[in-house]
Amino acid sequence: MQKRILGKSGLEVSAIGFGCMGLSFAYGPAMDRGEAIKLIRAAVDRGVAFFDTAECYGPFVNEELVGEALAPVRDQVAIATKFGFRDGQTQLGPDSRPERIRVVVDASLKRLRTDRIDLFYQHRVDKAVPIEDVAGTVKALIAAGKVKHFGLSEAGAATIRRAHAVQPVAAVQSEYSLWWREPETKIFPTLEALGIGFVPFSPLGRGFLTGAIEATTQFGPGDARAINPRFTQEARQANQALVDRLGEIAARKGATKAQLALAWLEENVGAAEVVLTAADLGQIEAALAQIQVVGDRYPAAWQAMVDG
Repeated sequence: MQKRILGKSGLEVSAIGFGCMGLSFAYGPAMDRGEAIKLIRAAVDRGVAFFDTAECYGPFVNEELVGEALAPVRDQVAIATKFGFRDGQTQLGPDSRPERIRVVVDASLKRLRTDRIDLFYQHRVDKAVPIEDVAGTVKALIAAGKVKHFGLSEAGAATIRRAHAVQPVAAVQSEYSLWWREPETKIFPTLEALGIGFVPFSPLGRGFLTGAIEATTQFGPGDARAINPRFTQEARQANQALVDRLGEIAARKGATKAQLALAWLEENVGAAEVVLTAADLGQIEAALAQIQVVGDRYPAAWQAMVDG
């Protein structure tokens, strides 16, 4: 597995990370705990050394299973977790008050069975709390040895700059894939200028870009895609054209749709067996230019929490 350094932070991670959210949150019933732990450890055996969780996944249970799974190999991996929701409940909205952050870090350390968090993200920008106060609080946690690096998730360019001036930001995590490329316009130039790493989430479009989800797919109880505008039946039917076109290109490469989507991401070179030529990239760009993706990527309440 190839390794990366996130920006100028010095934090080394595997080129492909493991987003643990879906093991116990957002995509239907939680996976059997024992099987989830086996899956995480199998990922370690295959070279994955970067694991992402959050207090609100579950809530709380995701950090617990990640902590149990990684305890035997803690010094071989980097663990990222997140703060930023009131009482760890996403439906209660943002809460990044300094006193709340200090409570979260201690609780997360206990659940993760570790003495330090490698990357501590603000999960969503809290417009009621100045980002300078958030960055300053994390800076103090870094000085105390509880946190190694500071991160932001779904933060806008101005917020990133303000936070970075107080405490260097190691990485920004945002959605980025073949059907959501917005970070290219303002976020990427900002990160490049400041020397900050980028961690894409949902590079497979929450499963849609793999071809496994169709217009007729039924989402089960607890699956957040059931209320996602981009996953209505009408949107899926319209967006199928993108998956079909990617499938044609993938077939010529002898790859799956998922491998093609990952290979397209420069940040996700773990699908390194799939080498995309300039011609391949041109075909993908042409396909994207001809197809308009239908549906907002979040329900209105979640979209309101994305920092512009």
